[in-house]
Amino acid sequence: MKNTHLTETRFSNLELSDIILNGLSDAGFNQCTPIQDKALPLSLRGKDIAGQAQTGTGKTATFLLAMFQHLLNDESERIKNPRAIILAPTRELAIQIHKDALLLGKYLNLKLALIYGGTDYQKQLDKIKSNVDIIIGTPGRIIDFYRQNAFTLDNVQVTVMDEADRMFDLGFIKDIRYLLRRMPPPDQRLNMLFSATLSYKVTELAYEHMNNPVLIRIESEEVTSKSIQQSAFCPANEQKIPLLLGILNQYQPQRSIIFVNTKRCAELLDDILNANGYKTAALSGDVPQDKRQRLLNDFQENRITLLIATDVAARGLHIADVSHVFNYDLPQDVEDYVHRIGRTARFGASGVAISFICEQYAYSMPDIEDYIGQKIPVQAIPKALLAEVIMPEKKPAKAKTGYQGKHADPRKDRAPKARPSAPGNPQSQDNS
Repeated sequence: MKNTHLTETRFSNLELSDIILNGLSDAGFNQCTPIQDKALPLSLRGKDIAGQAQTGTGKTATFLLAMFQHLLNDESERIKNPRAIILAPTRELAIQIHKDALLLGKYLNLKLALIYGGTDYQKQLDKIKSNVDIIIGTPGRIIDFYRQNAFTLDNVQVTVMDEADRMFDLGFIKDIRYLLRRMPPPDQRLNMLFSATLSYKVTELAYEHMNNPVLIRIESEEVTSKSIQQSAFCPANEQKIPLLLGILNQYQPQRSIIFVNTKRCAELLDDILNANGYKTAALSGDVPQDKRQRLLNDFQENRITLLIATDVAARGLHIADVSHVFNYDLPQDVEDYVHRIGRTARFGASGVAISFICEQYAYSMPDIEDYIGQKIPVQAIPKALLAEVIMPEKKPAKAKTGYQGKHADPRKDRAPKARPSAPGNPQSQDNS
């Protein structure tokens, strides 16, 4: 964390046990971020919290520290666990929370279970049956195991809902309510909800299933961080790939994410950028979990320098030192723009977000600018910035798809859509 992103409040001045402070010290955390400064004094005294803060501002540590202290304070002996449940909308976010919990709780004698779909079914089932203290996971598989009587919710003392607005977006809200209604009443547990936005539906959820929560908003007047340098280009569709390559050649970013709207476009860019000397990988919704984790580890370890992703990666990824985010396709949901560019400039760092206002998705930009409350400066495209493109060898299965130069027309390869697509930006029916 950089000092410009921290408050004067030190963790040692809060009501945290020494054993928790030791874990914080080992992790290099000494001073609170704004959300920690506002929320922890209340949650450490048992007050329910519904918190809104920009992504990358320390929300995870906030609820983990409050949860750890609450469990330490309860000296009652319980035969059956779990004592705490942390619900996350995506597997990636659940994995990251589990990683942070192991780091910050390294000196605590607490057993954790990481539960999510897509892999390790029997292994996770055996783990959750072993009387763990804390369950961290996605709602679907947790409910699956609960219905098998693998654990009870009768003794839950702490409930956390992370990225609550995303829970609504992904259709998990019925699952969330199913679990909450089977726990002890809200006034018999500590409840924490965190979200990038505290919309009406999120606050309604908070007041329905929490005990008179305190609403905390950090920098609510700023939807996007001032540390992110935002700009845009208006390329013709056939210019998008040459422009992307030209920008990459100019900036030579060490670790960047390129966001697209469809799996097919991700696969196309993956092929082309690899052919032009970049180490890339494509991440979309149907990538198997084991491969997904391998790709993310390669990205974090710099074996891959460019991650091409659909919005499956726009939330919950805590990857350090992402210097640039590229919106190759503008998102069709304004909130996704904020979440995408929030992958850079984390924990007080600075970052760059560059968006392409192409013919197909240009209609999204006015709504994005209205939502973030600012105009995004548009830069001219000098000819020198349009790079020569080395095309990959054609694959038989994709002989009629993908960018084939200035006169390519991938529309021949797909069914008509409501909005016309264009060269250099092939789309798929799978908006994963």
